Amino acid sequence: MSLTLYLHPLASFCHKALIALYENGTPFESCIVDLMDPAAAASFLDLWPVGKIPVLRDDRRNRTLPETTIIIEYLDRHYPGRQPLLPLDPDEQLNARLWDRFFDLYVSVPMQKIVVDRIRPAGRNDPAGVEEAAAILTTAYGMIDRQLADKPWATGDAFTVADCSAAPALFFAGIVQPFPQSHTHLIDYFERLVQRASFQRVLAAARPYFHMFPYQEAIPARFVETKA
Repeated sequence: MSLTLYLHPLASFCHKALIALYENGTPFESCIVDLMDPAAAASFLDLWPVGKIPVLRDDRRNRTLPETTIIIEYLDRHYPGRQPLLPLDPDEQLNARLWDRFFDLYVSVPMQKIVVDRIRPAGRNDPAGVEEAAAILTTAYGMIDRQLADKPWATGDAFTVADCSAAPALFFAGIVQPFPQSHTHLIDYFERLVQRASFQRVLAAARPYFHMFPYQEAIPARFVETKA
Protein backbone atom coordinates (compact mmCIF):
# COMPACT_ATOMS: atom_id res chain seq x y z
CA MET A 1 0.00 0.00 0.00
CA SER A 2 1.32 3.42 -0.95
CA LEU A 3 0.28 5.46 2.11
CA THR A 4 1.41 4.88 5.70
CA LEU A 5 0.38 7.15 8.57
CA TYR A 6 2.72 7.11 11.56
CA LEU A 7 0.66 7.91 14.62
CA HIS A 8 -0.43 7.21 18.16
CA PRO A 9 -4.15 6.42 18.69
CA LEU A 10 -4.45 8.88 21.61
CA ALA A 11 -2.81 11.89 19.95
CA SER A 12 -5.25 14.62 18.97
CA PHE A 13 -3.31 15.80 15.93
CA CYS A 14 -3.18 12.20 14.69
CA HIS A 15 -6.97 12.15 15.05
CA LYS A 16 -7.20 15.14 12.74
CA ALA A 17 -5.33 13.35 9.95
CA LEU A 18 -7.26 10.13 10.52
CA ILE A 19 -10.59 11.92 10.20
CA ALA A 20 -9.52 13.24 6.79
CA LEU A 21 -8.49 9.77 5.63
CA TYR A 22 -11.72 8.19 6.88
CA GLU A 23 -13.93 10.92 5.45
CA ASN A 24 -12.85 10.06 1.91
CA GLY A 25 -12.22 6.36 2.38
CA THR A 26 -8.57 6.75 1.42
CA PRO A 27 -6.68 3.42 1.64
CA PHE A 28 -3.71 3.57 4.02
CA GLU A 29 -1.80 1.59 6.60
CA SER A 30 -1.27 2.84 10.13
CA CYS A 31 1.93 2.44 12.10
CA ILE A 32 1.77 3.14 15.83
CA VAL A 33 4.89 4.97 16.98
CA ASP A 34 6.13 4.11 20.47
CA LEU A 35 8.66 6.82 21.23
CA MET A 36 9.37 5.17 24.59
CA ASP A 37 10.83 2.18 22.77
CA PRO A 38 14.43 3.03 21.73
CA ALA A 39 14.37 0.92 18.56
CA ALA A 40 10.98 2.21 17.43
CA ALA A 41 11.98 5.79 18.24
CA ALA A 42 15.24 5.47 16.29
CA SER A 43 13.41 4.08 13.27
CA PHE A 44 10.87 6.91 13.33
CA LEU A 45 13.55 9.58 13.78
CA ASP A 46 15.26 8.26 10.66
CA LEU A 47 12.04 9.02 8.82
CA TRP A 48 11.32 12.39 10.47
CA PRO A 49 14.12 13.70 12.74
CA VAL A 50 11.86 16.25 14.42
CA GLY A 51 10.13 13.29 16.06
CA LYS A 52 6.56 14.63 16.06
CA ILE A 53 3.53 12.69 14.90
CA PRO A 54 1.62 12.24 12.71
CA VAL A 55 3.75 11.78 9.61
CA LEU A 56 2.43 10.53 6.27
CA ARG A 57 4.72 8.46 4.08
CA ASP A 58 3.80 8.03 0.41
CA ASP A 59 6.03 5.35 -1.09
CA ARG A 60 4.52 5.68 -4.55
CA ARG A 61 5.46 9.34 -4.81
CA ASN A 62 8.50 9.08 -2.49
CA ARG A 63 7.24 11.81 -0.19
CA THR A 64 7.33 12.17 3.59
CA LEU A 65 4.80 14.67 4.92
CA PRO A 66 4.59 16.07 8.47
CA GLU A 67 2.06 18.58 9.84
CA THR A 68 -1.63 17.75 9.77
CA THR A 69 -2.83 20.58 7.54
CA ILE A 70 -0.11 19.79 4.97
CA ILE A 71 -1.05 16.10 5.11
CA ILE A 72 -4.72 16.87 4.46
CA GLU A 73 -3.93 19.25 1.61
CA TYR A 74 -1.61 16.65 0.10
CA LEU A 75 -4.32 13.99 0.28
CA ASP A 76 -6.84 16.37 -1.29
CA ARG A 77 -4.46 17.05 -4.16
CA HIS A 78 -3.06 13.59 -4.87
CA TYR A 79 -5.62 11.19 -3.38
CA PRO A 80 -8.96 12.97 -3.76
CA GLY A 81 -12.04 11.23 -2.44
CA ARG A 82 -15.77 11.78 -2.34
CA GLN A 83 -15.51 15.42 -1.34
CA PRO A 84 -12.71 17.98 -1.17
CA LEU A 85 -11.76 18.92 2.37
CA LEU A 86 -10.41 22.19 1.03
CA PRO A 87 -13.19 24.01 -0.85
CA LEU A 88 -12.60 24.74 -4.52
CA ASP A 89 -13.71 28.36 -4.25
CA PRO A 90 -10.65 30.47 -3.28
CA ASP A 91 -12.48 32.58 -0.69
CA GLU A 92 -14.13 29.54 0.90
CA GLN A 93 -10.79 27.76 0.90
CA LEU A 94 -9.17 30.67 2.69
CA ASN A 95 -11.90 30.60 5.32
CA ALA A 96 -11.45 26.87 5.84
CA ARG A 97 -7.71 27.37 6.24
CA LEU A 98 -8.34 30.16 8.75
CA TRP A 99 -10.58 28.05 10.97
CA ASP A 100 -8.31 25.04 10.62
CA ARG A 101 -5.49 27.12 12.07
CA PHE A 102 -7.84 28.61 14.67
CA PHE A 103 -8.74 25.21 16.12
CA ASP A 104 -5.10 24.10 16.05
CA LEU A 105 -3.62 27.22 17.62
CA TYR A 106 -6.34 28.47 19.96
CA VAL A 107 -7.96 25.21 21.08
CA SER A 108 -5.47 22.36 20.65
CA VAL A 109 -2.36 24.24 21.75
CA PRO A 110 -3.75 25.72 25.01
CA MET A 111 -5.48 22.40 25.76
CA GLN A 112 -2.13 20.63 25.46
CA LYS A 113 -0.51 23.23 27.72
CA ILE A 114 -3.02 22.41 30.46
CA VAL A 115 -2.67 18.65 29.97
CA VAL A 116 1.13 18.62 29.95
CA ASP A 117 1.29 20.74 33.10
CA ARG A 118 -0.53 18.02 35.02
CA ILE A 119 2.27 15.52 34.36
CA ARG A 120 5.19 17.87 35.01
CA PRO A 121 7.52 16.86 37.87
CA ALA A 122 6.69 18.43 41.22
CA GLY A 123 8.02 21.96 41.47
CA ARG A 124 8.16 22.48 37.71
CA ASN A 125 4.53 23.37 37.12
CA ASP A 126 3.59 26.56 35.33
CA PRO A 127 0.39 27.89 36.97
CA ALA A 128 0.64 31.22 35.16
CA GLY A 129 0.93 29.43 31.82
CA VAL A 130 -2.04 27.22 32.63
CA GLU A 131 -4.11 30.27 33.63
CA GLU A 132 -3.22 31.95 30.33
CA ALA A 133 -4.11 28.79 28.38
CA ALA A 134 -7.48 28.59 30.14
CA ALA A 135 -8.18 32.21 29.25
CA ILE A 136 -7.38 31.50 25.59
CA LEU A 137 -9.83 28.58 25.62
CA THR A 138 -12.52 30.80 27.14
CA THR A 139 -12.06 33.32 24.34
CA ALA A 140 -11.94 30.60 21.69
CA TYR A 141 -15.15 29.00 22.95
CA GLY A 142 -16.98 32.30 22.63
CA MET A 143 -15.68 32.89 19.10
CA ILE A 144 -16.62 29.36 18.00
CA ASP A 145 -20.10 29.75 19.46
CA ARG A 146 -20.62 32.91 17.41
CA GLN A 147 -19.15 31.34 14.28
CA LEU A 148 -21.52 28.35 14.47
CA ALA A 149 -24.66 30.39 15.09
CA ASP A 150 -25.92 29.99 11.52
CA LYS A 151 -24.13 27.00 10.00
CA PRO A 152 -23.80 23.25 10.63
CA TRP A 153 -20.04 23.03 10.10
CA ALA A 154 -17.15 25.32 10.90
CA THR A 155 -17.30 27.34 7.69
CA GLY A 156 -20.66 26.50 6.15
CA ASP A 157 -22.69 23.59 4.82
CA ALA A 158 -19.72 21.38 3.91
CA PHE A 159 -17.43 19.39 6.21
CA THR A 160 -13.87 20.67 5.65
CA VAL A 161 -10.33 20.58 6.97
CA ALA A 162 -11.50 22.99 9.68
CA ASP A 163 -13.88 20.36 11.06
CA CYS A 164 -11.13 17.72 10.93
CA SER A 165 -9.18 20.03 13.21
CA ALA A 166 -12.15 20.96 15.39
CA ALA A 167 -13.26 17.46 16.36
CA PRO A 168 -10.21 16.28 18.36
CA ALA A 169 -9.40 19.78 19.57
CA LEU A 170 -12.83 20.27 21.11
CA PHE A 171 -13.02 16.69 22.38
CA PHE A 172 -9.95 17.03 24.59
CA ALA A 173 -10.44 20.72 25.38
CA GLY A 174 -13.96 20.03 26.58
CA ILE A 175 -12.56 17.51 29.05
CA VAL A 176 -10.02 19.86 30.64
CA GLN A 177 -12.28 22.93 30.45
CA PRO A 178 -15.96 22.10 29.84
CA PHE A 179 -17.96 24.28 27.46
CA PRO A 180 -20.16 26.93 29.10
CA GLN A 181 -23.79 25.84 29.00
CA SER A 182 -24.65 29.24 27.53
CA HIS A 183 -22.66 28.38 24.37
CA THR A 184 -25.43 26.34 22.79
CA HIS A 185 -24.11 26.66 19.22
CA LEU A 186 -20.72 25.30 20.28
CA ILE A 187 -22.34 22.45 22.21
CA ASP A 188 -24.60 21.52 19.28
CA TYR A 189 -21.64 21.66 16.89
CA PHE A 190 -19.62 19.36 19.12
CA GLU A 191 -22.50 16.88 19.18
CA ARG A 192 -22.57 16.87 15.37
CA LEU A 193 -18.84 16.22 15.33
CA VAL A 194 -18.98 13.27 17.71
CA GLN A 195 -21.79 11.72 15.66
CA ARG A 196 -19.71 11.91 12.49
CA ALA A 197 -18.78 8.36 11.41
CA SER A 198 -15.14 9.28 10.80
CA PHE A 199 -14.72 10.67 14.32
CA GLN A 200 -16.59 7.79 15.93
CA ARG A 201 -14.08 5.48 14.28
CA VAL A 202 -11.20 7.54 15.66
CA LEU A 203 -12.64 7.52 19.17
CA ALA A 204 -13.21 3.77 19.06
CA ALA A 205 -9.52 3.23 18.30
CA ALA A 206 -8.47 5.71 21.00
CA ARG A 207 -10.69 4.23 23.73
CA PRO A 208 -8.24 1.50 24.85
CA TYR A 209 -5.66 4.24 25.46
CA PHE A 210 -7.85 6.67 27.43
CA HIS A 211 -6.31 5.44 30.69
CA MET A 212 -3.08 7.15 29.56
CA PHE A 213 -4.73 10.58 29.33
CA PRO A 214 -3.73 12.74 32.34
CA TYR A 215 -7.37 13.84 32.81
CA GLN A 216 -8.80 10.35 32.36
CA GLU A 217 -11.12 10.75 35.35
CA ALA A 218 -12.83 13.68 33.62
CA ILE A 219 -13.59 11.89 30.34
CA PRO A 220 -17.40 11.63 30.08
CA ALA A 221 -18.64 8.09 30.63
CA ARG A 222 -20.37 7.99 27.24
CA PHE A 223 -16.96 8.10 25.57
CA VAL A 224 -15.33 5.55 27.83
CA GLU A 225 -18.04 2.92 27.85
CA THR A 226 -18.29 0.61 24.85
CA LYS A 227 -21.65 -0.03 23.27
CA ALA A 228 -23.15 -3.47 23.81
